[in-house]
Amino acid sequence: MKKFPICLLLSLLVLGPLTATAYSQDAAEILAKVIEAQGGRKVLAGIKDSTSAADMELITMGISGTGTMYNKEPNKMRLDMEFMGMLMTQAFDGETAWQINPQSGGVEEMPAELAALMRDSSYGNSALLEPEKYGITYKYQGKQSIDGKDHLALDRVHSSGYVITYYVDPETYLISRTKQKSYDEMLAEVEEVTVLSDYKKVDGIMTPHTITVLRDGVEFITLTLTSVEFNTGLEDSFFLMNK
Repeated sequence: MKKFPICLLLSLLVLGPLTATAYSQDAAEILAKVIEAQGGRKVLAGIKDSTSAADMELITMGISGTGTMYNKEPNKMRLDMEFMGMLMTQAFDGETAWQINPQSGGVEEMPAELAALMRDSSYGNSALLEPEKYGITYKYQGKQSIDGKDHLALDRVHSSGYVITYYVDPETYLISRTKQKSYDEMLAEVEEVTVLSDYKKVDGIMTPHTITVLRDGVEFITLTLTSVEFNTGLEDSFFLMNK
């Protein structure tokens, strides 16, 4: 039997809109353009929850599956996946990060390292509109070349010390990739890069439909969205850990 990594897809949950506080005027101006490119402040403020279904290819293991990602403002998320008939779940209910272990089928809290990453990755549109409430700031790091094209690099910095770098296309002001510290299935630290492409407008919001995650430069997983829905009325109880 294949052994599935229990910390499989934390990086895929770090796809919410950017927060709009910053250390410098340059960062504030860039973020304002990113917000506008994604659909605008008014449209993003109207999103209370989202549900995205996707086909997934776990490249390092040579298998395919499906998944559904759920997000609810301000900081709840859940990811349900199925690979080779095995079901697994990762979730954060606003306080507790938990998962269903695919090997045992048991419900358990995530290890401390993963729980902290899940907590800091959970903020969505509420952090965009009220960044000071969550202690988030931005630093503009200048231009960086990606595949021969300059991008605008922004570090999102949390009071906990968590940092994720966003690379913004200066022509479209859409995010083309992110970079952050993460962990593999053995809880060893890795550099994780998430490449976002095939943007399409869904209910007025520009949404990437192809997502590829690399760990230490090696392709790990590819996700292709098959549907995206907003404001379906997700209940808080859906995100709670049920022992």
